[in-house]
Amino acid sequence: MRIVVKVGSSTLTYKTGRLNIRFFDNFCKILSDIKNEGHEIVIVSSGAIALGVGKLNLTERPSEMAEKQAVAAVGQCELIYSYDKAFAEYGYSVAQILVTGDDLSDAARREHFTDTIEKVLEMGIIPVVNENDTVSTTEISVGDNDRLAAVICTAISADMLILLSDVDGLYDKDPHKDKNAHLIKDVDVIDDSIMALCTGSASKQGTGGMITKINAAKACTESGTEVVVVNGGHPDRIYAAISGEDAGTRFRKKTQ
Repeated sequence: MRIVVKVGSSTLTYKTGRLNIRFFDNFCKILSDIKNEGHEIVIVSSGAIALGVGKLNLTERPSEMAEKQAVAAVGQCELIYSYDKAFAEYGYSVAQILVTGDDLSDAARREHFTDTIEKVLEMGIIPVVNENDTVSTTEISVGDNDRLAAVICTAISADMLILLSDVDGLYDKDPHKDKNAHLIKDVDVIDDSIMALCTGSASKQGTGGMITKINAAKACTESGTEVVVVNGGHPDRIYAAISGEDAGTRFRKKTQ
């Protein structure tokens, strides 16, 4: 299968902005194993600003735009270096692909972007895609790599999108506030009742929430891509997501 995996800042890093090494090493090992099985892997990875904060020993995420971009420039180096080093241990190379909103909205630039990913996959390389926070402004404030992952899935006709979250999936209530919340394991149709269940993320490191994941799932399932929301604290569940077993919340693709 052609699989896109999106991982966010709150999963990749600690509150200090330092890399969560235990998660990261296991994450890259699992994806390498999946690639060994014959699947194609695309990673959509946040984390540039968060890692920049840690690298520069800042006490908090910057609020001024130019400073955000400077911190992102530092953090992006740390991010891609970490991926390159981790996957090299399993014999794989990575390719850094940075995009802005304009790259996706302009037809010609989007076509070039898609062609690049296709060629990288053809060469057996793992593309690591992120919003280009060093030059963009809207993407930093929106911080929605879930949407970016959905755009990529549509562009390259991905079979599956796996969204790593800080919870097990979509619940009928907010699991951070209600201990009686129940996990919804399967969603056949994303209707108004599903949208009403979405809540924002409470994480200071990440900028997305469940609403962005549902929007991404809606776009993907309508274009033929299955979506699974998995708890990033248990990256081994990626295996279950791919094999069709219980892994979190599975959004079924629409059948023709």
